Amino acid sequence: MATAEEIAKFDRDGYLILDGFLSQKEVDTLRNQCRQIVEDMDPKQHAITVFSPHHRTDNDYFMNSGDNISFFFEAGAVNDKGELLVEKHKSLNKIGHALHELDPEFKRVTYKKKIHDICRGLSFKKPVIVQSMYIFKQPGIGGIVTPHQDATFLHTDPLKLTGFWIALEDCTLKNGCLQFVPGSHKDELVTQMVRNDDGKGVHFIKPADLVKEKYGDRFIPAEVKAGTLVVIDAKSVHMSEPNKSEKSRHIYTFHIAESQDTVWSKRNWLQPTEALPFPELYAGKEQ
Repeated sequence: MATAEEIAKFDRDGYLILDGFLSQKEVDTLRNQCRQIVEDMDPKQHAITVFSPHHRTDNDYFMNSGDNISFFFEAGAVNDKGELLVEKHKSLNKIGHALHELDPEFKRVTYKKKIHDICRGLSFKKPVIVQSMYIFKQPGIGGIVTPHQDATFLHTDPLKLTGFWIALEDCTLKNGCLQFVPGSHKDELVTQMVRNDDGKGVHFIKPADLVKEKYGDRFIPAEVKAGTLVVIDAKSVHMSEPNKSEKSRHIYTFHIAESQDTVWSKRNWLQPTEALPFPELYAGKEQ
């Protein structure tokens, strides 16, 4: 099980940093696997979609990406005609949202015994894996992730959702490490991104920049080494600055939600599908 000290720190701060979650060999395996996925990807077979989590989107490619492996690009890598300005390996913002189920290497990491142990320590009864992402934070063009709470984008009633964020490169202030407001998870949820009534696209119930206005300069950087796991409460306010350095900041992240005695919001942009119902963590084999 996760230790009592770890759980107490998570309850106090809203996030928990665990060094050495992955070995260097495991880190290299995920990075090489991602490189092969990108190598096999033909941009012409995918909508060139610029990803920006804090702007409204009507893009069907994004809305239908929950049960497959889709590719999203950085604004600085695409011209106004939707053409790539740089080679594809340096153009991507992220890959999502079903790596945890559709790729064997990412699935193995998602089902590691320590993940099971942490979820049991956090009193998850029937946790399900709802999405996963590989985020690149490309050198020079990796965009800002503005202050937010994960529950803005993924919501259960009652709320029980946790993010698992794994560094695959050293993360520093220079290349856009995470920054947190400790204890902010004890505040109310500031805003939610919900599906439009017609099911096409999304909108925010309140302006997303309310988070930034409320917390100002209270952010604490979380500089971590490759292989580190950061566990993030759904209401913990966090962000990352743009990457203006010459070094990328690759990470793998996924979200786990409680499915017992909770309701997955029908207004979430992400919905389980017949092709991929949300897989149960405890039903999977511990790795």
